[in-house]
Amino acid sequence: MIKRVTFFCIFSLCAVLTQSLMAQTSAQKSTLYDYHAVTYATGLENVWGMTFLPNGDLLVTERPGRLRIIRKGILLKDAVKGTPDVFSRGQGGLLDVTLHPNFASNHFIYFSYSKPLEEGSTTAVARGKFENDTITGLQDIFVADTKGGGHYGSRLVFDNDGYLFVTVGDRQAPPKGDLASHPAQDISNHHGTVNRLFDDGRIPPDNPFVGRSGAKPSIWSYGHRNPQGLTINRATGEIWETEHGPQGGDELNLIRKGVNYGWPVIGQGVNYGGAVLHASTRKAGMEPPVHFWVPSIATAGALFYTGDKFPKWKGNIFVGGMVGQQVARVTMDGNKSVSEETLFSGEGRIRAISQGPDGYIYLGIDGAADKPGIIRLEPTKAH
Repeated sequence: MIKRVTFFCIFSLCAVLTQSLMAQTSAQKSTLYDYHAVTYATGLENVWGMTFLPNGDLLVTERPGRLRIIRKGILLKDAVKGTPDVFSRGQGGLLDVTLHPNFASNHFIYFSYSKPLEEGSTTAVARGKFENDTITGLQDIFVADTKGGGHYGSRLVFDNDGYLFVTVGDRQAPPKGDLASHPAQDISNHHGTVNRLFDDGRIPPDNPFVGRSGAKPSIWSYGHRNPQGLTINRATGEIWETEHGPQGGDELNLIRKGVNYGWPVIGQGVNYGGAVLHASTRKAGMEPPVHFWVPSIATAGALFYTGDKFPKWKGNIFVGGMVGQQVARVTMDGNKSVSEETLFSGEGRIRAISQGPDGYIYLGIDGAADKPGIIRLEPTKAH
């Protein structure tokens, strides 16, 4: 017994030392902090969304259709049972995941996913109960009225009042004529929208288009392309969104009630191949972005940081970049962007980004199972 205990202690010490050495070899610099990029989990395929449970477990969606659990830094072998059946092709699959604000008492969990239809697929949101590492009672609470290829959008965020916000992409739908006839400019469908729901999928009566003939009453804002980042400033309650531009013109937007964000009439990008796409960068009645990227970094997950591990980064918005394989740190002054710094460049497609209950920043990498799936950013010194 003594030998076994001694061996176990030595093995545990070696594991700690190995993690420490790994962190030291991946030290990186930024203007405010030197930090380590520590591999937190491997064995994950195409990470898309992640959320922390109250007990510290990390739930991670894999786009092929699996929900995985990382418990105390260890990826559990088996996928969680009870997830939705997904349209797993191209950009489609199991996408975002989030918890009800009162999860500790009601155990509600939410998924966005590409739902298979008789012809094609669409963006949907399902709710179930997560208990004892299993999902039960899963039901769709939102099914978007869209048609097309990729561009599902599909991020989920609860605001301070308990409303659920859902992004839906433009599905790569072409205009029906001129740019203003694009489905993302037509609120009779869900193409290119941010939607606001009660936690059970019902429509709040104060949504901006409730009662308008032909309009989808769930729509909160429209004129978006492919919104794959959504986060909230808990201090103000404001919702922030990131979306893919075409070739250039990725955007960071402050989401406001009833506002048209202009896609594809206005924008900073060009069409693939370099052809002129937008009529202009601004137009009356359409909201320009707070911040934009040219060339594109393929913006994905977004995080409004509030933790104590990087106190000088509080109030900054962190945006994952896939083509850029980076994290963009955008410094804010109120609702204006002041500066941008590139962090963690060239290490993988950053699809998701979250703040852990420990105050560290967690990055979800959209890559193969033999590559790092989750990476944690840690300061080199305590602050």
